[in-house]
Amino acid sequence: MPIERPRLILLTLTLSLSSAVLVGCHYFPSTPSAASQSDWKSARATYYAAADPIDAVGGACGYGDLSRNGYGKATAGLSTVLFEKGQICGACFEIRCVEDLRWCIPGTSIIVTATNFCAPNYGFDADGGGRCNPPNSHFVLPIESFEKIAIWKASNMPVQYRRIRCRKEGGVRFSMGGAGIFLSVLISNVAGAGDVAAVKIKGSVTGWLPMGRNWGQNWHINADLKNQPLSFEITSSDGITLTSYNVAPKNWDFGQSFEGKQFD
Repeated sequence: MPIERPRLILLTLTLSLSSAVLVGCHYFPSTPSAASQSDWKSARATYYAAADPIDAVGGACGYGDLSRNGYGKATAGLSTVLFEKGQICGACFEIRCVEDLRWCIPGTSIIVTATNFCAPNYGFDADGGGRCNPPNSHFVLPIESFEKIAIWKASNMPVQYRRIRCRKEGGVRFSMGGAGIFLSVLISNVAGAGDVAAVKIKGSVTGWLPMGRNWGQNWHINADLKNQPLSFEITSSDGITLTSYNVAPKNWDFGQSFEGKQFD
């Protein structure tokens, strides 16, 4: 049976290959403590190359230009069972190659952020070409990240992964989109758990208003919030809430981005 390359969901085409600044992934010897050994779970990983222009885009989490927004090549597309319908967007994982001495680079691991979705292909069996089909746990990595832990010829490699806390530079970013009374906010560069579970917004003449998840980490609300400074309350998946007051000034506009506080 032929093997099909995993398909990444591509919702926006915002990364220009000719001008992209590639940011290297985190790479270090993997020496987890005994207490964390049980955290490792089994999965498989494949890669895509930068020569595949349709793959070098923001993807299903809505982050847009991954290099400009600080994610670079330290990213991953996740299979259905890992993606959690977009809830997992922004979470960080440590991945290491295992079980194949021919192709693994011993003693190494990478840290990646979930930024995309690897769509299932039900035309293939899960143990055949449908690598991202349920119940498979599968990561699709940029080749630059894959080659930090394995020789590229390995292609579809057994790996181990574990969820870790994200470390980010600067504060949480709020990117404003929409028109009229429809406001869409992309929330990115989130440290700690990395993924956002709930969002509230507050103007100077309103109380706290809950926002709904549109897709990925894009959150929306129908409310006239123009000509008001805006504050945000975000809750990560581990239940920690972060409040950033007056993030956007009174004269904010669609298309602008603002930086708030950051999780410890």
